[in-house]
Amino acid sequence: MESNRIFLSPPHMSGKELDLINEAFQSNYIAPLGPQVDAFEKEFAQKVGFSSTVALSSGTAAIHLALKGLGVDKKDEVFLSTLTFIGSVSPVTFFDAYPVFIDADRNTWNMDPKLLERELELCEETGKRPKAVVPTDLYGQCCDLQRIVEICDRFEVPVICDSAEALGAKFKKSEIRTLESENSDLESQVGCQKSEVWRHAGKGAKAAVYSFNGNKIITTSGGGILASDDEELIEYARFLSQQARDPFPHYEHSEIGYNYRMSNILAAIGRGQLRILGERVRRRREIFAYYLRTMGQLPGISFMPEPAWSRSNRWLTVILVEPSEFGADREQIRLALEKENIESRPVWKPMHLQPVFNPLITQINTDSKGKKQYPCRVVGGSVSEKLFEKGLCLPSGTAMANSDIDRVIEVILTCKRQ
Repeated sequence: MESNRIFLSPPHMSGKELDLINEAFQSNYIAPLGPQVDAFEKEFAQKVGFSSTVALSSGTAAIHLALKGLGVDKKDEVFLSTLTFIGSVSPVTFFDAYPVFIDADRNTWNMDPKLLERELELCEETGKRPKAVVPTDLYGQCCDLQRIVEICDRFEVPVICDSAEALGAKFKKSEIRTLESENSDLESQVGCQKSEVWRHAGKGAKAAVYSFNGNKIITTSGGGILASDDEELIEYARFLSQQARDPFPHYEHSEIGYNYRMSNILAAIGRGQLRILGERVRRRREIFAYYLRTMGQLPGISFMPEPAWSRSNRWLTVILVEPSEFGADREQIRLALEKENIESRPVWKPMHLQPVFNPLITQINTDSKGKKQYPCRVVGGSVSEKLFEKGLCLPSGTAMANSDIDRVIEVILTCKRQ
């Protein structure tokens, strides 16, 4: 008898969603927009610490509208993580702008701040700054956002943080607090104190993007949110997401918009899911700890690192496999798992290696079948290439029992050199 399939990261409903869906049905707000959307945006803003949010049809739509709001246009450059999902990058091509892919660092697997800084310095010399920088919080691990924002602020380049995979993750930020005299009659400041605070993934960027796709840590089946402390940016995104309808009693349009709004029903699901986010993060981290405890000492197996200043949501547990030490490579393990009806997946293939992008061309090429190939630049690349070659994402769904994890581990151990 075939064993039940273990999926990589399936949806996990709490049951609390049904009450809110029933509220939406009773209100008859079945189409996009409605009170559930309004409440979801407000509750989500409080959760992540931004003042404004707009709920949308996907995280990709959120990145598109953020770039549009920052004025990205044809032939502009946008710096992005190369080790990421295509949805983080494809909106750049909507503008016929040029993606510049920045390699990962070994400490976080996210955008390397040193490479970013060096490339921005070169851009300053040539007089052509990028229109935006879009780092990804990979697999629930926060990028070094404080440093990235500090670097970009020097060059007056806004940061859009792709936190699609990192809802519930946090990072530690250093802040300087001014100490004032206890004497209320004295207005002079007497010193400063450095403190550290934990911020939600994405907080501190010009805007942040979150996803509720079916495989994310919480889901609305599909959807995303754009969050920012810039209320004008959010209101412009909201306007564009509703077909850019001008304020007239009839349908009047002075610019082209998009059908990007989240439905009231999906927002109801999101509200229910948001209430158990803390539980989901705890369980993902428990699953990671279980894998680490069992396989952490195996020769040739290592795990995605977590810097001291970061608290990953461990959306996916990811291992690196050294074939010469372990006795099998990443792909052999993946196929062994698949044979036992267990889903796993290689680490994201870097964007600069994707066939749709080509660093050797300077303009968009179209083949005889109408397929386009887009020009790009890449800064570094060797780190992300190695991570792709050796990295494997293991099943990490929060509904997994420890016996399911044992089943995964047992298959991996059968691949080990005896």
